[in-house]
Amino acid sequence: MGEALKRFRKNPLQVLFFTVFLDMVRFGILIPVIPELLANPHSPYFLLPHGLTIQNGYILLGFLTAVFPLAQFFATPIFGQLSDVYGRKKLLVISLAGTFISYLLFAYGILTRNLGLLFFSRAVDGVTGGNISVAQAAIADVTTPENRAKNFGMIGAAFGLGFILGPYIGGKLSDPSVLPFFDATTPFWFAAGLSLLNTLSVIFFFPETLKHAKAKLELRITDSVRNIAKAFSLKEIRPLFLTSLLFQGGFTFFATFFPIFLINRFAFTQGNIGDLFSYMGLWIAFTQAFITRKIAARYREDETLKITLFGVSFAVLIYFFPHSWWQLLFIVPLMAIFNGLSNVNLTGLISRSVGPKIQGEILGINASVQALAQAIPPILSGYIAASLTPSTPILVSSFVLLLAGLAFVFFYRPAAKIHPAFQPTST
Repeated sequence: MGEALKRFRKNPLQVLFFTVFLDMVRFGILIPVIPELLANPHSPYFLLPHGLTIQNGYILLGFLTAVFPLAQFFATPIFGQLSDVYGRKKLLVISLAGTFISYLLFAYGILTRNLGLLFFSRAVDGVTGGNISVAQAAIADVTTPENRAKNFGMIGAAFGLGFILGPYIGGKLSDPSVLPFFDATTPFWFAAGLSLLNTLSVIFFFPETLKHAKAKLELRITDSVRNIAKAFSLKEIRPLFLTSLLFQGGFTFFATFFPIFLINRFAFTQGNIGDLFSYMGLWIAFTQAFITRKIAARYREDETLKITLFGVSFAVLIYFFPHSWWQLLFIVPLMAIFNGLSNVNLTGLISRSVGPKIQGEILGINASVQALAQAIPPILSGYIAASLTPSTPILVSSFVLLLAGLAFVFFYRPAAKIHPAFQPTST
């Protein structure tokens, strides 16, 4: 035990990779289960009270999905600021403990059919769930410049592996045909257990990585809002932030109601939904590991994006064509490849469009843009599904992704040269 402790303390990256991996597993567990609670009246886990219609369920599903990213939008920059003063370890422990409590509350909310508790638990996880930003700061603390890209690439791998396993685990643990005592609460008890294990791993195996803490805390609770305002005041890279907002927003429209689409069209169970999303995760991981490098060796980011952004829009649209579930297996790789290439190249182009002195600031602004794009569409999706059909948000997704491609083609102009000290000019 003593030797293991010394080994982990010498290499805290192992605990950080474990943290990011489990964070994505916990997120993935939600995907196949939450639609069963509010949007599938044929499910034994359906929680909508008598007197409310399925349309009310769609609206509630949208709000429940939006609570977490909305809370994170405001809370994540604050956690980063606190970790600069009080250290990475303390903030990671607080964050993971909050996630542990939130999953216990969510499971208990399902057990007692308490919708208010479900919303509260997701808000708690959103507020305290700043562990990804703190983990990234800790990696930067202990990583040399020449190894930074490699270590952040490993973070991406941990992220991808967690997304592959999370939906699969969520689907199986909620399926009583796997084991008779499994039900909708089981994945959340399991996620709470993972969070507790993760918290203990940080307490016992993770050393403090911050060597030069800030002496004074200057808490800026409006950083996320300021980031959004600044994103659209930077003339040179404004088109990239607009593209990012539309791309992330379009994909969120898709992700929010795609499980409902699968339930209604193909009678998918939560196990089927988990399997399909895990399959999608495999293709995303394959894209990141192999296809991205092959494309990057031959084409610039802007050349790739002019194809892939429209490709994602097309891939979402053709989900309406299959009449049998197995036909989806041919669309998922297309969607995952176009989506993965768009995500990587858009982030890379934003980073490459500015000099090294403001990399952190620009990527932080982009993170705020993405968080906002993940918070608003679920709410709109719920109302759209309630007013029209639960498949309509998928059509809206395709249209918004098309707008992302058009915004990029018509508004983005690559700079001839980026000076190392370039500071975007406000206008």
